[in-house]
Amino acid sequence: METGKKYLGVILLLLGVLCLVLYKFALPENALLITGMALELVGILAYIFINKRNA
Repeated sequence: METGKKYLGVILLLLGVLCLVLYKFALPENALLITGMALELVGILAYIFINKRNA
């Protein structure tokens, strides 16, 4: 379980990128931009705080 939690930030970053790719190529909706931005921000913060504790 600990190893899965270690990669939570990276998974959130990839979901944010997926939202931005969907916005660019499929659905130009502002909700995808907001969701992508929020996932990127939360993913970066989660990566920093989770891995800061393990270092």
